[in-house]
Amino acid sequence: MEEAKEVIKSDEPKYRGVKVMPFVIGNETFEKLGTLGTSSNLLVYLTTVFNMNTITATNFVNVFNGTCNFGTLLGAFLSDTYFGRYKTLGFASISSFLGMLLLTLTAAVSNLHPPPCGTTGACIAPTAWQLIFLLTAFVLLVIGASGIRPCNLAFGADQFNPNTESGKRGISSFFNWYYFTFTFAMMVSLTVIVYVQSDKSWTWGLAIPTFLMFLSCTFFFVGTRIYVMVTPTGSPLTSVVQVLVSAVKKRTVKLPEQPSVSLCNHFPTNSINSKLAYTEQFRCLNKAAIITPEDQIKPDGSAANPWRLCSIQQVEEVKCLLRVIPIWAAGVIYFVATVQQQTYLVFQAIQSDRRLGNTGFQIPPASYTVFTMLCLTIWIPIYDRVIMPTLRKLTKKEDGITILQKMGIGLGIAVATMIVSAIVERHRRDLALTRPTLGFVPRKGAISSMSGFWLVPQLALVGISEGFTIIGQVEFFYKQFPENMRSIAGSFLFCGMALSSYLSSFLVSIVHKATGEDGRGNWLPEDLNMGRLDYFYYLIAGLEFLNLGYFLLCAKWYKYKGASANSLDVPLEKMQPEIHPV
Repeated sequence: MEEAKEVIKSDEPKYRGVKVMPFVIGNETFEKLGTLGTSSNLLVYLTTVFNMNTITATNFVNVFNGTCNFGTLLGAFLSDTYFGRYKTLGFASISSFLGMLLLTLTAAVSNLHPPPCGTTGACIAPTAWQLIFLLTAFVLLVIGASGIRPCNLAFGADQFNPNTESGKRGISSFFNWYYFTFTFAMMVSLTVIVYVQSDKSWTWGLAIPTFLMFLSCTFFFVGTRIYVMVTPTGSPLTSVVQVLVSAVKKRTVKLPEQPSVSLCNHFPTNSINSKLAYTEQFRCLNKAAIITPEDQIKPDGSAANPWRLCSIQQVEEVKCLLRVIPIWAAGVIYFVATVQQQTYLVFQAIQSDRRLGNTGFQIPPASYTVFTMLCLTIWIPIYDRVIMPTLRKLTKKEDGITILQKMGIGLGIAVATMIVSAIVERHRRDLALTRPTLGFVPRKGAISSMSGFWLVPQLALVGISEGFTIIGQVEFFYKQFPENMRSIAGSFLFCGMALSSYLSSFLVSIVHKATGEDGRGNWLPEDLNMGRLDYFYYLIAGLEFLNLGYFLLCAKWYKYKGASANSLDVPLEKMQPEIHPV
């Protein structure tokens, strides 16, 4: 008996938790410093070094960013199905480094980019080989982003034991500090690296991120011997499809009155997924687990034909996915508010007084986003070290408040963000029409005498909102997806951001067209002083308010994984099928 206990104990992974974090967080920080330092200034690089026109460069950047975000689905699938998170991260990190290296060469080697535009304005377009070399660099960067983004968060959380109290606390803190490193990297990228690229040298400006990416790879591989590596167990999506196919095939079969009757209760001994309780939500899927006379059962209790009979465990895993989707959809609408603080806020800053005191220095319009990152960087440690322990004492809950409560608070702050944005914009516009400064922006119109620092409150609010909602989403997807699909869970956040960008562009186009035909004038013209951007912000605030109501309904309906849905729910281990036809 003692020997058996020792064998079981030796087979358990050795979770080192905090001891592994320097390698995981170091890898994450340097990777973000490297890639964000390039992507944030990519549009300028393509127009100034490769002589692309604005439309071509904009489309190029949009395709690149969209492909990186949607590529996370493929990277997550390959990770969960074949390679595991460690190998996927290692391969993707090397790919990102090589992509950064090639991109640096396009700036350093004169033959790899067209000559600068002449004084007369004549510009030579890049040759086919120069474009091929550039595209090769971006393909490698896309491969890197597709593997790193969905896996690094889940890999870091894998290093904590989810079955202990210290491990659970470690995971929650890791999610907070993960986003802290992201915002820190964004701040450095938007200031230091962008400054070197734009004002000093593109060669050095790209060489620095490349070196940081090399450090990222080094940090990652140094910790190899102490990592917990979860072995992939096959395609998790295959099981999902099997449940759907089986449920359709047995759609005419009547559900048993008692859940313990005629249901396949097989649970693989090598499964990394936790056992789930039977739930009454999505009852039609339960038909996939009904044992009929046509079904054959193997000696181990599994189905001979998995495309006709599935276990109730498989069914409950599919239900986990279906329950997450409505919550994810609310996140897509939420990101519309944050997108405005990255696009139209820049236009607001352009037509505001951006002078820094009496120094004569003007803050670049795009750099105002740093205030969001700064606020979030300050907020996360305060929340993690001060607010959360206080909430634990008050609510007697491990995390202080539930994940959905955390997300709901962020969605509520998003409504306030858009209202404040509208009020500030109206103030800026009124001053521009009555008391403009001496400045004038071509095609944009007069510069308002309102200080650009009036934009900081809305940026601070969006930062705190992200501290609740985005961190909550990251934790929610990780914990609520089946364990063998956590890399796919990591890609959900990026897919939501991509769809939100498309939705925001759609709303801008619709409002621009609808109000442009109105006799009262366009809300979103080139010159914001002649438009009503504040009305557009109020429209987004109304959309976010409706989204908050939708989210509250979904949150009330939602049942956390492992929690019983109603009085009829029973643990799987108590379910024993009465018949086992052979």
